[in-house]
Amino acid sequence: MPIRLAIASDHGGFELKEHLLAWLAGRDDIAVADLGTRDEAAVDYPDLAHPLAEAVARGDFDRGILVCGTGIGMSIAANRHRGIRAALCTDPYMARMSREHNDANVLCLGGRVLGRSLAEDIVRAFLDGEFGGERHARRLAKLDPR
Repeated sequence: MPIRLAIASDHGGFELKEHLLAWLAGRDDIAVADLGTRDEAAVDYPDLAHPLAEAVARGDFDRGILVCGTGIGMSIAANRHRGIRAALCTDPYMARMSREHNDANVLCLGGRVLGRSLAEDIVRAFLDGEFGGERHARRLAKLDPR
């Protein structure tokens, strides 16, 4: 069964998001939904981050990718949602570790700081990474407010 993936960006991440959508179309193991934005007109990143995070938290999607200029704003906004573990990654190792150790379910990228090839490598590591299990689950249980 394919990974159900949502992707969204603000204007600063629009170009990279569009590139990633085209690149991901070549993967049979991914079913991608584009949650916006639709062009490079200025928009506020929380307006895109919140719906994606809510959809992932509800289980509508297995994982999400958010792209803004640096990835920082999207990461902050997404992590405000219970059950979301958004990771801002700048290299494939970080993306792999975000999955293996932190069970990250949202990847945040900076469209103005990453080249296309590096972004592809990061996304590949995030999508192909698997959660490492029990040792890390104990730690993750401590993240959500009590």
